[in-house]
Amino acid sequence: MSYTLWTNLRLAPGADPAHAVEDACLVEQDGRIAWMGPRAHLPARWSGPDQEHELGGRWVTPGLIDCHTHLVYGGNRAEEFALRLAGASYEEIARQGGGIVSSVRATRALDEETLLAQSLRRLDALLDEGVTAIEIKSGYGLDLESERKMLRVARRLGELRPVTVRTTFLGAHALPPEYAGRSDDYLNLVCEDMMPALAAEGLIDAVDVFCERIAFDLPQSERVFQAARTLGLPVKMHAEQLSNLGGSVLASRYRALSADHLEYLDEAGVLAMKQAGTVAVLLPGAFYFLRERQLPPIELLRRHGVPMALSTDSNPGTSPCASLLLVLNMASTLFRLTVPEALAGVTRHAARALGDPDITGELKPGARADFVAWDVDSLAELVYWLGLPRCALVVRHGRISRDLRKGAA
Repeated sequence: MSYTLWTNLRLAPGADPAHAVEDACLVEQDGRIAWMGPRAHLPARWSGPDQEHELGGRWVTPGLIDCHTHLVYGGNRAEEFALRLAGASYEEIARQGGGIVSSVRATRALDEETLLAQSLRRLDALLDEGVTAIEIKSGYGLDLESERKMLRVARRLGELRPVTVRTTFLGAHALPPEYAGRSDDYLNLVCEDMMPALAAEGLIDAVDVFCERIAFDLPQSERVFQAARTLGLPVKMHAEQLSNLGGSVLASRYRALSADHLEYLDEAGVLAMKQAGTVAVLLPGAFYFLRERQLPPIELLRRHGVPMALSTDSNPGTSPCASLLLVLNMASTLFRLTVPEALAGVTRHAARALGDPDITGELKPGARADFVAWDVDSLAELVYWLGLPRCALVVRHGRISRDLRKGAA
């Protein structure tokens, strides 16, 4: 059977600078890693490849994973950003009909092809930085047809671009205008109509809910989780972003893949997440963009060994970010994550938050051959630079998907 040999690389299988292999090589066969290690130890059976690529001593890490995005949406909320700069709070804007609901109006108004074209631009920016897997949430439709449209676009993005897309149904993101004052009626629609229909169409990989004062309370969030459990779907939660409602504890009871944001998380929530194996997804882009002051409890998460993932939270209102590398820097400067913690947050911990056994965030025999070659002298540069492209080559399933080397055709 044919195979490809990648040579002359500095291999960091877990994206950890302290565990690297100098002068390494990697063998890919059928889209997976067949062997990797020091070039001097390459078995004779792999010495005559069908193709060979020399990487010039570049650092190689697993492909990056963006595990929490709202990438598919219409329009933007630049005017609301201006209002916040003038002193309005996120909650004030939401209660006046802005916020998520304004993106709902814009998303509903677009046809599927226009929505796809707008979303592709954002996705391409992420792929140019080494992203090989991404989660995309719905939640800007808030009716069956519009949520279906968003999830269909998310699936198509994975067909049109070399990236693994995991879709998350976030019908319980906000209350649509037509259900003002009738949140329980809307949840009936979400749990009894929308979720079963979209799951039957194969459009949902996981289910999320925004548990917050401006969204849904604990009993309502549990209704969403119960409906997901009935359908055999894993759950996630937007939890403890603006206040502590105990969402992380509830999410942990349902063995949630992740609880996300977590600025107001307390030790009880941390302990529950640790016991359940729930990943903490930190979103420094939203923290920065909203000019928040309440930091996630990083030291508590460290002390209790809860894995910390990082993501762009790419969305129109609170994190219009299309750079996972920028998020690495934000996580280190704002949240004080170390370089190894930050890199683990966009590789192996982000993979756990997706819950797909085929997305590991690590390079090892048998794993998908999803990796990135970087033009850096040390992996700390991935966390250090602001706006300086460092990605040289992206390989997904063993095939070059992005070649950004100077002089590349």
